[in-house]
Amino acid sequence: MHIEKLRSYCLNKSDVQEEMPFGPDTLVFKVWGKIFMLVGLDQVDQLAFNVKCTPAYAIELRAHYAQTVFPGYHMNKKHWNTVYVGRELDDAALYDLIDHSYQLVVQGLPKKIRKNLL
Repeated sequence: MHIEKLRSYCLNKSDVQEEMPFGPDTLVFKVWGKIFMLVGLDQVDQLAFNVKCTPAYAIELRAHYAQTVFPGYHMNKKHWNTVYVGRELDDAALYDLIDHSYQLVVQGLPKKIRKNLL
């Protein structure tokens, strides 16, 4: 998967904004101001991204995909994973992780906003 495909997938979700609040090397995707994915633009050798995850599912993913899913780099390790592209997971599985992260963030939004997104 190429970064443009990843970017396009995120931007096609409801009410998503892309920003660069951490500088020109980190692209951040938010829904209603809440981050659900980050990706480094300076990754030349290996594309990876950070996504939010439930704590139990994060542990399960790290155990099953030890070469692909790691505790979130520069993030709360309990709730975030860093996922490497092109290793053990195909594109569909990567999209599922992005969807999971997006849905977790949406579930934390106020009810009147949330009902229009899920």
